[in-house]
Amino acid sequence: MADTTAETAGSEGAADKKHERTAAKLAKRIDAFAKRHGGAEGQLAHIGQAGTRIVLVGTDGGWGDLVAPTYAIAQLAAEKAGLTLHDEFDGEFAARVRTGPYEWERMAGIQIGGTANPAA
Repeated sequence: MADTTAETAGSEGAADKKHERTAAKLAKRIDAFAKRHGGAEGQLAHIGQAGTRIVLVGTDGGWGDLVAPTYAIAQLAAEKAGLTLHDEFDGEFAARVRTGPYEWERMAGIQIGGTANPAA
């Protein structure tokens, strides 16, 4: 019977390195966002099998998001970037977000007289 301990350890090491690289790439993107927006804070949100969304809110009210394949990778990326995380996207945190005409048209355009969403 073959010993698979070395094989298992090797594949786990490769997976860890891949997760580190993924987190490092996300951290660079978080850093770039923070530089463009005078700093940033964030919140992690599970989005099912798709992974975890890293919601970013800049000091200037700009916002964006990234998707990490797992919650652990999202946490690691936030840690590497020095991102302050909020437990919830509560009213106080959400109030910092500044939306523009595009968001108003897409989120509430139909109700306030904007263009309708195309028929499915």
